Amino acid sequence: MAALDEFNAGPEDRAAEMLGACNAAPRFAAAVLAGRPYADADTLVASAERIARSLPWDEVAAALAAHPRIGDRAEGTSAEATASRQEQSSMGDAGTDVRTALADGNRAYEARFGHVFLIRAAGRSPEEMLAELRRRLGNDETRERAEVTEQLAQITGLRVRGLLQ
Repeated sequence: MAALDEFNAGPEDRAAEMLGACNAAPRFAAAVLAGRPYADADTLVASAERIARSLPWDEVAAALAAHPRIGDRAEGTSAEATASRQEQSSMGDAGTDVRTALADGNRAYEARFGHVFLIRAAGRSPEEMLAELRRRLGNDETRERAEVTEQLAQITGLRVRGLLQ
């Protein structure tokens, strides 16, 4: 699935599998596939992000289950694990103090909200992710669900764009 033409014309089951690695929400892949063919990569990415932003919370929660904690190395050879390792590559530069603070923050976040802390890690330093984690611990549940959904949409967009490269 290296090109938009392949995505548009390729077998639906293969495209659905690839999209599932971008966003594991049960209805996501089918909703994106319903829009085929896409005129260009930007239109596909925009559609994927729009669909991710429109998911009900139960679908977002299902997608969250596929994401490792920030600072944890995703294991395995799946497309999801590979993408997560790439997105969190800046964690390799994190000092022990930042890693410890992220681990503590992850536990506090999960106790408060009942799911993993999700943030678009690509392009962010470990310190930036830690600052966002600390800030978001102050959110109420409604605000945090909105932020999680937005972060999921951004991650989804990056991963869908990656399918086409």
